[in-house]
Order: sequence, then structure tokens, then C-alpha cells
Amino acid sequence: MSRPHTSMSMNLNKTATVNETRIRVRYAETDQMGVVYHANHFIWFEVGRVELLRQLGFSYKDMEREDDCFIAVVDARCRYKAPVHYDDEVVVRTYLKHVREKVIHFGYELRKVDTGKLLAEGETTHIVANAKMKPRALPEKYMKVFRAAVGGP
Repeated sequence: MSRPHTSMSMNLNKTATVNETRIRVRYAETDQMGVVYHANHFIWFEVGRVELLRQLGFSYKDMEREDDCFIAVVDARCRYKAPVHYDDEVVVRTYLKHVREKVIHFGYELRKVDTGKLLAEGETTHIVANAKMKPRALPEKYMKVFRAAVGGP
């Protein structure tokens, strides 16, 4: 995986924010057939999610350290559309689908850079918790930014 490159935001609808991070497939990420091992898609989703937060103006590390706010994955899904191979360049498109006080839902697309072909799509659902993994409300400063990113009120 190369160092992620983040582009400017794009629109899914009028005001939704999308992060695009580029990844080049490393040999170590493939199986014996030269196809990316299926679990690596979830790692790329995480890379995209972290970069989306940076694009929104803060880091996940700061959420944890400064606000005792953790977003723990409780559900993760991926629909594989086409194989990904060694040395392919892939763009991870990450966006917020829904945000509630204690639940955040991210969406993802993996596309081949040179053709735009859809390789996979997925989503993750996260609960908002403190360091002891007790549910808590998302602090207002993040809620405001997240709602604006999904185009909500």
C-alpha cells in the first residue's frame, strides 16, 4: 500500500463530503493467485475512514485523546464486484451515510483508478463509546461536522 493521497471533496448529493484516497496494491496483500486477499478491503476502508476524518478537520487520535470519544466497529460489510490484483492502483471513496447521537454509518467504494471500474462497495457501522467501551453521545463539535458532511440539518 502506498502512502495515501487525498483529493478534494466531491459530492454524492448537494453537500455530502467524499474522501478519495489512492492505494497501490502491494504483493504482500495478494494471495497465491495474485488477487487481493478479501480481508484487506476492510483495512483499506479504515484508511479511507481515517483520511475522511482528517479532511473534516480532526483526527481520530485527537477524538480519543482529547474527548474520550471512540468509534468502535459493530458491523462491517463488503460486496466484492471484481478482483483486485498486485500493482493495481485503487481509489477508496469514503463518505458518511448516517449519523445519530451514538451511531455512525460510513460507506465505501473501491474503484480501479485507470478505468473507474467498481471493485467493491461496503459499509461499517460504529457505536460511539468512551475508553471503557461504555456508550456515550458523540460530542457536539463532531456531530455538527458529521451532519454537515452527510448533508443533514
